Amino acid sequence: MDHPTLPSAADWLAKAGLRPTRQRLALAHLLIGDGKHRHVTAESLFEAARRAGDPVSLATVYNTLKVFSEAGLLREITVNGAKSYFDTDTSNHPHFFWEETGDLSDAPGDELEIARLPEAPAGAEISKVDVVIRVRQKAPA
Repeated sequence: MDHPTLPSAADWLAKAGLRPTRQRLALAHLLIGDGKHRHVTAESLFEAARRAGDPVSLATVYNTLKVFSEAGLLREITVNGAKSYFDTDTSNHPHFFWEETGDLSDAPGDELEIARLPEAPAGAEISKVDVVIRVRQKAPA
């Protein structure tokens, strides 16, 4: 049962004008059902769906995450130019990328200062700035 203050998966999809297919509803519920923000990869969401008993293919998960991102429901963050993470918090904020585990977590945005950005090329505008700060555990002293 949905918490009264949390959007349902169907409401979340509706606000973006997306058709509530069975697969979309199942994945949306895994992403926002508990009201907590999360960072997922297609593989981690596929595994969560499998554990929840939702039969969706990995290709469907990839396609659905792309659709959710294009609709503004998720923010896609690419690390190392190849691996995509999808964040349910679409606000502008920095991230820590944990090198040992490959996890992505939120970094405190109020501690980040970007003094200046370069001019966008002619005929272009800056749409967003992704800040990914790579971190690793310190070696024992």
